[in-house]
Order: sequence, then C-alpha cells, then structure tokens
Amino acid sequence: MSRLHALRPVLPILIGASVMLSLAMGLRQSLGIFVPPLTRDIGISIGDFTIAVAIQNLTWGILQPFAGALAVRVGFRPLMVGGSLLYLVGLVLLATSHSLWAVIVGAGLLIGTAMATTGTAMAMATASAAVSPQVRSMVLGLVSASGSLGAMLAAPLGQSIARDWGWRMGVAAFVVLALIMLPAAWNAGRVDRSRPPPVPGHAEQSGTHALLGALRHPPFVVMSLAYTVCGMQLVFLTTHLPAYLDICGMDPMLSAQALGLIGGFNVLGSLFFGWAGGRVNKLLLLGSIYILRSLGFIWFFHAMPSPGSTMVFASVMGFLWLGVSPLVQGWIAQTFGLRWQAMIAGVAFFSHQIGSFIGAFGGGWLYDLTHNYATAWKIGATLGLVVGTIQIGFAFLSRIPAPRLAA
Repeated sequence: MSRLHALRPVLPILIGASVMLSLAMGLRQSLGIFVPPLTRDIGISIGDFTIAVAIQNLTWGILQPFAGALAVRVGFRPLMVGGSLLYLVGLVLLATSHSLWAVIVGAGLLIGTAMATTGTAMAMATASAAVSPQVRSMVLGLVSASGSLGAMLAAPLGQSIARDWGWRMGVAAFVVLALIMLPAAWNAGRVDRSRPPPVPGHAEQSGTHALLGALRHPPFVVMSLAYTVCGMQLVFLTTHLPAYLDICGMDPMLSAQALGLIGGFNVLGSLFFGWAGGRVNKLLLLGSIYILRSLGFIWFFHAMPSPGSTMVFASVMGFLWLGVSPLVQGWIAQTFGLRWQAMIAGVAFFSHQIGSFIGAFGGGWLYDLTHNYATAWKIGATLGLVVGTIQIGFAFLSRIPAPRLAA
C-alpha cells in the first residue's frame, strides 16, 4: 500500500502516458476493420492496403531509436504532442482518401511517424522515468495494459459507425477519439521536470556509446531478433484477421468483437506479465509467450473458424499480446539504466517493426499469390516456436554481465 501511495504525485504523468498509448495503439490496431469496405470503395486490393500498413510499421521502427535519442535532448513533451498532431493529420487524410497513395501517406507514413513518439517505447520510457525501481515492473504492466483499452472502444465503435454510415465516417470517429491524445501527451510530458540536471564535472555517456554497449550484449541481441517474430505475428492478426473472417463468411461484427476481446484480455495479460516480470526471469517469460502464441495459431487456423473458436482465440492472443512490452522495457531499464532506455528500446523495437512489415505486407502478398492465408500462418507459427525456444535457452545466459549505463 505504501508503494501505491508513493505513486500519487506522478499519477498525472502515468495517466497521460496511459491514455496516449491506449488511443495510439487502439486506433492503429483497429484500422483492419475498414479493409473490406475501403478496398472495395476506392478500388484497391487487400495486398495494396497492406502496403500502407507495412510502411506504417517500417516507418515507426526506423524512427523509434531516433525519437528515443531526441527525447534525451529536447524532452518527451514536444515529441509526444507533435506526434499526436501528426496522428490526427494521418487519420484525416485516410478518411478523405480516394487513391492508394493517400492511404499510404495517411495510414502509412504519417501514422507510422506519429507512433514513434506516442507508442509503446515512448510511453514506457516516460513511466519508467517517473517511478522508483521497486514499483517499475508493476507500473509498466499497468501502462502496457492501457494500450489495449483503446481497441476495446475503437474497434466496436468504428465497426458500428462504418456499418451504418460508411467506412469514412468510421475513420472520422477515430479522428474525434484521437483529439484526446493531445492533452494526454501534454500531461505525460510533465516527466521532463523530474529529469535530474547534469552533474557538474561529470561526463555524461553518449548515445553512441550506450548503443554499442547494448549491441555487444548477447541476450539483448537475441531478445531483439526474437522481437521480430513478435511483430510479425501481431500485425498479421490485426491486419488480416478481419479479412480472413470475411473470406470465411463470418459476420463483419465478429472481427470487431474479436479485436475488442483481444484488447480486453490484453489488460489482464499486461497486468499479469508486469507482475510476473518482477518475480520471474523476464527473458524466460518472453520465450514462453512466443511459444504459446504459436500454438494458438496452429489450433485456430488449422480448421474453418466459428464464432466460438474466434472468441477463444482472441482471448488467448489478447492475454499474450502486449505482455511482451513490460518485460522488454523492464529488462532494458534493469540491464542498461534509464537515461538511454527509449533509444535502446527503440533499437529492439526496430526489429519488431521489421517483423511487423513482413506480417502486414508478406501476409497480403502471400494471400494474393495463393488466395488463402494457410502459408502465411504456418510460417508465423513455425518461426514463433523456433525463436521462443531460443529465447528460453538464452534466459539461462541472462546473467552475462551487461555494460551498466548511466541512469
């Protein structure tokens, strides 16, 4: 109870970071519900739309390390507020698009850039800097859990509006929700005031030195590579699950309900893994998540879906969804310190986004090539089993000394 009481002064920061992350992740994860009507309306294929999603993820991944490094120089607030504005512009462009290029710029480049400053790495670094090490893992779990609440609201709302008034009005509803990101980002930016001033006569470690130290640490390299498959699996689902269910003749609302259920169970999973990360080897938990996800893929996709199996699958995937985030972010903060956490986490996240690019674009490309998703899900499941096993093996090597960076 005393630890929770100690969080009271930083609650505005934590709430701001949570709301910003919830909307940034929830709106982005729910864009897949617009794929069937959008592609039919403007005359593009599913593969064409996934080019935009792939570019979004790749842009996010490329810019994330630079955003993390820039936060050390200029502070979190300017980046998070600016990213929230970009997010709004991207959604407006998507809602008014009549060509593939408008979709690519709006849903791809602009939202991808915005995610680098409003997404997981920045929100988690903000929360880490605001609290003590004793409660950090728990707080990261709470903030990560908030990242799914937006999907619980956005997916059903967007689907309902799109069904009654068209997909453009559904995206317009997302624009209204995204307005809330602006005050949330501003409040989260209060963490800039708590950053310790430079110590006179003390040479601060450079970002280059911090990055090289992380890249020479084998458990970090393995964790980052395994993160690639994580991104591949998750973005394949958020991008292609609505289309897959549509192809299988399911009710369009089922995909929105599934995405909402993923969000709901993600709350439980993030809280659990945030709690467990303070008690169990974080790398061991990461490997277990990847293996369990892959087994879920095999169970669900090997036969035609039903409403019941879809709901069970969504629940399992939701529980295993963003639980990765508090584990990765907590391990990086614990291993390398806080000062360059956002940048180092951004480098790991770049690997995640390479996988996201493959999951979005590769899934669409394989579907256009084979006219089904069988090859795509089998590749995702197999790679998940392999990297999960390797990650667990390296969990036992996690005591390899890491270069301790300045906090």
